Amino acid sequence: MQRLDPWHGRCELRFEHRQTEHGDAGTVHQGGCSAPFKLLRAEQGNNGRCELPILHTAGGLVGGDQLSIALDLKTNSRCLITSVAAQKVYGSIGRSRLYPEGQWARQQVHCTLAKSSDLEWLPQELVLYANALYEQHLTVQLPADASFLSAEIVRLGRTAAGETLQQGRWRSALSICRRSDEPHQADRWEMVDRLDLGGDALNDQHGLNKQPVFGSLVWAAPMPLNGDALAQLLELVRSDREGLEGTLRCSALDQGLVARYAGPSSRDARFWFSRIWARTRALRALSAPQIPRVWPLQEQPLPPSSFITNTAWPAIRTH
Repeated sequence: MQRLDPWHGRCELRFEHRQTEHGDAGTVHQGGCSAPFKLLRAEQGNNGRCELPILHTAGGLVGGDQLSIALDLKTNSRCLITSVAAQKVYGSIGRSRLYPEGQWARQQVHCTLAKSSDLEWLPQELVLYANALYEQHLTVQLPADASFLSAEIVRLGRTAAGETLQQGRWRSALSICRRSDEPHQADRWEMVDRLDLGGDALNDQHGLNKQPVFGSLVWAAPMPLNGDALAQLLELVRSDREGLEGTLRCSALDQGLVARYAGPSSRDARFWFSRIWARTRALRALSAPQIPRVWPLQEQPLPPSSFITNTAWPAIRTH
């Protein structure tokens, strides 16, 4: 599938924490977008968090399409950005006489966070059809006391229809940089991650080993975790894998954690990431997350509050 005139959709949003004469008004947003993006009505979640769904109205991406998103969080603002539906990327290899090798669909997301801000970037599943080419760049700049959580799930081929990615490819570049508040101190890279899934990497035992679903969660925490606290957090996150199918691994960042999923089930990836999401909230004494209203889920992926508030959790301390 190839359009003669590819889309270049843009979305620019700014989030601010507001105080009024009547008290805390939570986080509000300003900005706008161009087709095929459309903003749905924002809701005020717990802890003053602005929860904003973004709709992609074109029904999917084809070769040559580009999406650009810029998120600017001011001091003390909190927001959750999600998508209204799974994003589809259609195959372009061999579909055009002009571009027989296919064209890439691309997305760039740039996030700038100010002091004590909190961004949860939680798009719904990305589905690559056979022979789709998709590249994404996610760049985050934040100070030491800001929080950034990102979770994504990618399905490589419509496996329910017996389809694989074939000659398609998925590329991802993630960069998280901590800005220094001190004039003579250099900025610090929290994470620089490059992934390229396609060809032999889809089947090799050191790659996806023929598994159709890949997931990645990253949390850049707003505070340092001492050795005992970090070890306890990782132990709890690993225990959250119980009952889930696939290969699930997690490890520490300088100030946070990263989790990976490779397996057959988008559901199981979503369940594990949702449990980690809840733990990151509980660790900061924030309200437990709630599933956004636009997620069309048949099962509840979030654990009950008693699952997170267990006897081991009070051992977590931050310094």
